[in-house]
Amino acid sequence: MFFASNFATTGGRAARRRRNTLPAPTALRKEWMMPKHRDRTLPALAAGLVLLLAGGCFSKRLDDSTIKITGSDTMLQLCQAWAEEYHKTHPDISPQIRGGGSGMGIAGLCNGKIDIATASRAMKPDEIELAKNNTGKEPKEIIVGRDALAIYVHKDNPMETISLDELAEIYGEGGKITRWEQLDVDNTLCRDGQIVQVSRQNSSGTYAYFREEVLGGERQYKQGTTSQSGSAELATLISRTPCAIGYSGMGYKTDDVKLLNVSAKKGEPGAPPTVETALDGSYPLARPLYLYTLGEPSGAVQEFISWVLGPEGQALVEREGYVPNAAVESSDKEPTEGAERAAKDEGSDEAEKDHGGEQDGANKGADAAEKQGDGNSSDSQPEQ
Repeated sequence: MFFASNFATTGGRAARRRRNTLPAPTALRKEWMMPKHRDRTLPALAAGLVLLLAGGCFSKRLDDSTIKITGSDTMLQLCQAWAEEYHKTHPDISPQIRGGGSGMGIAGLCNGKIDIATASRAMKPDEIELAKNNTGKEPKEIIVGRDALAIYVHKDNPMETISLDELAEIYGEGGKITRWEQLDVDNTLCRDGQIVQVSRQNSSGTYAYFREEVLGGERQYKQGTTSQSGSAELATLISRTPCAIGYSGMGYKTDDVKLLNVSAKKGEPGAPPTVETALDGSYPLARPLYLYTLGEPSGAVQEFISWVLGPEGQALVEREGYVPNAAVESSDKEPTEGAERAAKDEGSDEAEKDHGGEQDGANKGADAAEKQGDGNSSDSQPEQ
């Protein structure tokens, strides 16, 4: 029993020792770790290379699918409408729209930071040179429609017409008009009678256009003029301020504001800001709307601009309250009512002259014949 028990114990310990025996640490590293490490090296490098390439391709796809468009607040709603509609039929392209004013868009283009600058004024010569110096490319100008710069007042303001001269005296430095009564306007909702002149911010193309066309280019804005960063913000402020007057694109009209008729001179009939008056030239503050690119556009940018200039894009120009290019081109080909009238009058004058000449000749011939027949006959007066 003792022998058997002792043998079993001894045998059991030996068996446990054999079962618990592991390779030495060195052997473990050599036999288990090293082969697996070597096996993983090549796949890991390959995986890293794939990720790197995939990242580059993703970045390229992102660049190709994003069109950066910045600039005119006048055109902001229009550009947003373009972007929304274009993305529906081109889901892989994402136009990114920002406002900030024409000046901001043009600055971004000059520095090569954006794809398209939107502007409600033309680029200046020094801006074009800056773009060429910075990027090596000359800006490409594309007209996408027309706008009538509207004069906004509160909906309950009784005024109907204002002249460019009066606007200059309201907004220009040293201007004499500061009160509504000076315009023969009984603005009862404006308790103190003082005119609150509201302008766009100085980076806006609308600001620059108004200064050029109304203030003469050199004259500064009057001190105390309230600035608004966006067209929608300006319209909202006017709707809440019975004493205010402001200017912006006609596409931002709401039921809470009124757009005044505008005349070139005081006392002359004014024209409302409409598509028709912008086309026929009777509204004095009509202007083009621009896109600018660096050089000839290509790729996704070129496709987007082609769409903007096509039927769908131009339909949105009209829907947003602006004048599409097709209407402008048609107007250029067809004489306006005034031109037709002038041409008709001129034609009538020429016909009358011809008729008068023929009659004079006939009278002279008759006189000569009469003289031959009767030497005492007097010359007859030609018919007037």
